[in-house]
Amino acid sequence: MDFKLQNDKTREFYKQDFTEINKILNAARKSLIDGSEIDLSDVDYKKFFDDNNLPDVTYITLFQAKNPPLRFGSRRANFKATLQRVIEKIRTNKRFSLFNVKDEEVCRIMLEYTTDVTPVQVYNLHMKDFSENRFEPGITGIKAIYGAQNYYYMPTDAIVKSHMTIGKALQTIAKSVPDLKGNKNPVPVLEEKCGNGVCKLFLIESRAFITYKNECVPLYRGNTLYNEFNCDITWKIFQNSADWLIKNMKDDGRFLYYYDCADDSFNDHEHPNRPLNNLYYNCLRHSGGAIVLIRAYQATGNKKYIKAAKKALKFTTSITRKHKTKFGEGMYVFYNTKSKLGGTGIGLVSLMQYRIATGDKSFDKYIKGYTRHLLSRIYNGEFLGYYIHPSYQGGKPLETMTDAERRAMFSFYYPGEALLGLALVANHFKSDKKLQELVREESRPALDWIVNERPKYYADLFTSLPSDAWLMQAIEEWANDPDFRNEDYVNFVFNDAKEMMKRMYKKDDSPYIDFEGGMYYDYGDHYYPDGARCEGLVAAYYLAKKLEKYDLADEILKACRLAAKCQYQLYINEKVNYGHKNPAKSVNAIKFKATRQWVRVDSIQHVACFFIRLFWAMK
Repeated sequence: MDFKLQNDKTREFYKQDFTEINKILNAARKSLIDGSEIDLSDVDYKKFFDDNNLPDVTYITLFQAKNPPLRFGSRRANFKATLQRVIEKIRTNKRFSLFNVKDEEVCRIMLEYTTDVTPVQVYNLHMKDFSENRFEPGITGIKAIYGAQNYYYMPTDAIVKSHMTIGKALQTIAKSVPDLKGNKNPVPVLEEKCGNGVCKLFLIESRAFITYKNECVPLYRGNTLYNEFNCDITWKIFQNSADWLIKNMKDDGRFLYYYDCADDSFNDHEHPNRPLNNLYYNCLRHSGGAIVLIRAYQATGNKKYIKAAKKALKFTTSITRKHKTKFGEGMYVFYNTKSKLGGTGIGLVSLMQYRIATGDKSFDKYIKGYTRHLLSRIYNGEFLGYYIHPSYQGGKPLETMTDAERRAMFSFYYPGEALLGLALVANHFKSDKKLQELVREESRPALDWIVNERPKYYADLFTSLPSDAWLMQAIEEWANDPDFRNEDYVNFVFNDAKEMMKRMYKKDDSPYIDFEGGMYYDYGDHYYPDGARCEGLVAAYYLAKKLEKYDLADEILKACRLAAKCQYQLYINEKVNYGHKNPAKSVNAIKFKATRQWVRVDSIQHVACFFIRLFWAMK
């Protein structure tokens, strides 16, 4: 498959002037408003539509806050007749009166039409490699012919319905088929019907356009396209996402932990059955939200950010417990019946970042307490993942742990978070020189162990795509001390960075132009627009520059720009939240994935913190 040729054609398509499409949408709106026959006399629609070779189906969809979308598709003798039929069916729908079609800022209209329809066997559908049977959410859809009826799962359905799997697409199709509606699990029945020839499936592709005020927005994977990295866009997304965190902050200093934009709900996918008065919350991701606000204060000097950050830090200190360690009084973060190494580790990072940014010493007793606790959790060089876990040793403090318990509670992320917090203390907590020296002394064997011994003990837990961005940041911070510019530590960061860059889609090595800058475990994976890993990647850039490895720094910075452009697709601006039930709520958040409409405090934190460090690097 010649991806370059295919992608060049796609890019050329999106460079066009879409004035004629905008005229079609305006004509459709007028006809929807007054019921008149659609007037295309002033529209050169043949630039996009051939009356002798019409799309398999053309849809018009109405979107308006709080309302489920209203959609109808058809194909008639010519393009005008097709639109006329669609408009008539929408206007006669009983829900049509709920849409304020007259107001283009309230009711948005999408035009979507198929461009390709290819037969496929249901058992050949996959998301593994770039072949003709690949289902790619947001890019491809599914058509089913069951009996004499056509059923469509359009590519934009993945965005509107927050889907990212073949199963969800097939389930949507199956639930539309009258014969299958009563089945609790209709997909196997649909597959059986396809297998015996009762149902035929096709992979489809489409073009889609959505109104935005008086504009026509061409959509790719249901989203706006970004042609290149841009410092102004990077800054805007960072600042707007920080503002979103403040806007959605609770009185007790917690953030809105999770938001499902598609459903306008707050139950996260990992804890779907929690009651509204006791939704799940995570203290590690909470501290990450505070770090975003501290960065925003450092970047702008606006005190609203540091005021909100301090409020968030007070929540962290409110869930702190004390205990005795061999280093003196220790303190640890305790939440959800657990004390995680990472909870105290990233808590310490946030407190130290706050102190560095403001000089405020009001949290110093917690900084000291967290530091002593973290040091006490080093066992023969290895950081122990938990201090309290309800499933082990009766929920009592884990002063000693078996090899099996250590493995069961192993985390790639917690030790790096702890080491980053300790590095900040070692380099910046100058009011307690004795503590700083203790941190340096105790942290060195922990760094040695995690870099040199961990890969031996936990080799089976490592993945092809490195994931320890917190440790990369920690080593970057430790390298501010020349005594900690250990070759093994430095090589760990650069080797992980090189592997990330190796497993990053480049221009024209996939059939999807928004994959560029996304990462993969295996080539052909649906891309990971990974802000978390990119925090480690940009840390590698700063480390390379610090060590005067300028060629490597330039190589990493180039990769960071590609990754940032990819992550722009995660940002929810006013043009792309058309399918959300409450667009005013979702705007300026950063979602998990390209088609998943889930926002969590860390989906914002990782991208925002990567963006601001990249923005500073570009200045």
